[in-house]
Amino acid sequence: MQSYCESGTRASVIPLTEAHAGLVPLVGGKAAGLGELIRAGERVPEGFCVTTEAHRAGVVPQDEVRAAYARLGGGPVAVRSSATDEDLPDASFAGQHDTVLNVEGEADLLAAIGTCWESLHGSRAAAYRQARGTDPADVHMAVVVQRMVAPVRAGVLYTANPVTGNRTEMLVEVGPGTTVVDGRTEVTRVVLADPAGSADPGWQGELWAAGRRVQAHFGTPQDVEWATDHDGTLWLLQSRPVSTLFPVPPQTDDLRVYVEFGNVQGMLRPVTPMGMATLRAMIAAMVASLGMRVEIVDIGGRLYGDLTDLVRRPASRRRLVRLMAVDFGPRAQAVMEHVLRDPRFAPSGGRSRRPADASLSTALRALRGILRALARPDAARRRLVAAVDRLRAEAAAPAHLRTAHERLRFVRDHGDGDGGAADDITWPIVAGMLASALPAHLLRGVATEDEIHAVLRGVPHNVTIEMDLALWALACAARPHRELLLDTPPAELSARYLRGALPEIGLSAFLSRYGHRAAAEADVGVPRWAEDPTPVFAAVANYLRLTDPTQAPDRRFAGAAAAAGAALDELAARVRRRRPVRGRIAIFLLRRARRLAGLRESGKFAGLYRLRTVREQLLLIGATLFPAADDVMFLTLDEVEAALDGADLTGLVARRRATHRRELRRRVVPVALLSDGTDVESTLPAPADGAGLLRGVGAATGRVTGPARVVTDPATAYLEPGEILVTATTDPGWTPLFLTAGALVTETGAIMAHGPTVAREYGIPAVISVPGATSRIVTGQVITVDGAAGTVTTAR
Repeated sequence: MQSYCESGTRASVIPLTEAHAGLVPLVGGKAAGLGELIRAGERVPEGFCVTTEAHRAGVVPQDEVRAAYARLGGGPVAVRSSATDEDLPDASFAGQHDTVLNVEGEADLLAAIGTCWESLHGSRAAAYRQARGTDPADVHMAVVVQRMVAPVRAGVLYTANPVTGNRTEMLVEVGPGTTVVDGRTEVTRVVLADPAGSADPGWQGELWAAGRRVQAHFGTPQDVEWATDHDGTLWLLQSRPVSTLFPVPPQTDDLRVYVEFGNVQGMLRPVTPMGMATLRAMIAAMVASLGMRVEIVDIGGRLYGDLTDLVRRPASRRRLVRLMAVDFGPRAQAVMEHVLRDPRFAPSGGRSRRPADASLSTALRALRGILRALARPDAARRRLVAAVDRLRAEAAAPAHLRTAHERLRFVRDHGDGDGGAADDITWPIVAGMLASALPAHLLRGVATEDEIHAVLRGVPHNVTIEMDLALWALACAARPHRELLLDTPPAELSARYLRGALPEIGLSAFLSRYGHRAAAEADVGVPRWAEDPTPVFAAVANYLRLTDPTQAPDRRFAGAAAAAGAALDELAARVRRRRPVRGRIAIFLLRRARRLAGLRESGKFAGLYRLRTVREQLLLIGATLFPAADDVMFLTLDEVEAALDGADLTGLVARRRATHRRELRRRVVPVALLSDGTDVESTLPAPADGAGLLRGVGAATGRVTGPARVVTDPATAYLEPGEILVTATTDPGWTPLFLTAGALVTETGAIMAHGPTVAREYGIPAVISVPGATSRIVTGQVITVDGAAGTVTTAR
């Protein structure tokens, strides 16, 4: 057989020895992996590949197949699919295509090749591709034919532990014959960490060594099918990347622990490289204000804080669990409690840096600002509003910017000062948060947390809720165009609006006030609503489906405020009798909370003006460098400067875009990681959920039963009135969905986070931190959300 490489032609059949990673379009992922194993010197059953050229032609090349089969010496062979989109770093397609074993004879071999071809568009593979957004027209099928190995023992070796993510362990699933891969019998799982100390170091040690070689060759953890025959010979039957592992943290000399910070902002999606730099600085400054220094690390495009030094410092250990409970949520709290018990993170004063101690002047300024806001809350709110208006005016770019270099200098320098607005914004917000949090402690034993939450419903002056109600008002005004807005896809409506081809419905006025917002808005790389109002049109359509006037969001919010006032009066009468001094202080704070707590969204709202301006200038720079202006968001500022000086970074941008798209598909983001890749939460005991019972944390009281709607993207979310919104996390860009939702269920979050806070304002039940909610609940399933008990019950 003439070599494909020698002939330069697109051969229909080639030996496996000629397959390699560069030939995936011709031989598919499986054959490419086998060819690489052969090149690395591993023992692989001899075979050949019927390439995608034959599949494109639609005819099995019978003469070439017969000749190749004869060269193998005939006898039983394994016939295995090798599609061009399988066994790749971000798509395993494990079990989606057909394999035919113990095939013997030319006629059966030719039929088995046809079976593999047909499986390319089978229901399993089609569903898998649809979920990944792969165009079936771009996929072709090659077929691998190999000598059969008669196995005594067979299995799968993962060169990193796929359950925990630990890169220092390997996991073996082993069983008799070929049953491990086909899943038809029980298998034994063995974790390999030190094969020399195992009960059977022979075959385990050989697997460990093979796994290390294979991983070193491919440069990434591998899922390796293997078998040993009657002679005890180890054969490698397949190797593909382990596609489910979360990216490993940066390698360090010591074991370190990282906690995911993005969920504080309601962000589990990956951040663009440009957004990463902005958020790193912002979060580091936020943590520094609490007297701590934390390095923010990019892991899989997510923001993780390195808390190792804080964990090992005796003074800060005492604060960490409490900090996790307030800002990160109960899942992070449980993880931190586990880490603090881990002897590898025992206190060690010599291994930590000293914290950044807040100066006495800063502490006095904080105390003065908080007391001033509590004493005169309305005056404090007026100062805050004026400060936000100043920041909005100061955020605008000067008119003299002309060149890309001038714009880049502006972006680098923009935001160095706050125009004196920081104190006017910060201390009223802090005062409102303290006034909301302290009464629960003062009234312990007299009032429940649910009663405290009831008093804090319908709180005014929340800019996010004002935005949602403004959008509801827009929908009401747009009712004459109801048919158009309901029958046209939101993306098409957005395109028409941007072309000026839609009737005026008041959207321009809404966007002039709120167009700098979006889901995942803290990432400067994300388009704002003013650029793409698709999510706004989707929300308007959801509002137009609401026909029950008693469920109108403005009426619900007003009702929540009235109920909160009545609850406060009842609570005040009770606590004065049972706890006169502390009760009066608590009631004073609750009344102040109702006037200040709604301001908590204002700081971020103001900061978004600067982000909008920075994004506008970066896009203008990007338009001078790339065909797509937003390619600039996949660079850092230093790289942008290099590109402006002539560096060709188009390849770097393409690679980062591909990585970003892959990470956007990831639905599970670890709460905390160790530097060896371990997902800390995966090592905790599984929650004791009963049949149909999912446990989380109640964040807004109430009990509602209704159909679930699992939503991963608010931009196109369809939500019928009364449906229960189930999602991984939320930020202010999601809250328009709350106006018609019956309840809220999230996988992450803290009680004081955006989603639960707004849910309480509207009076809808919320249960947060329900692990796996978006996969354990399906759209249309009837569920009961009990905000008091913190449970979600699925109908049987």
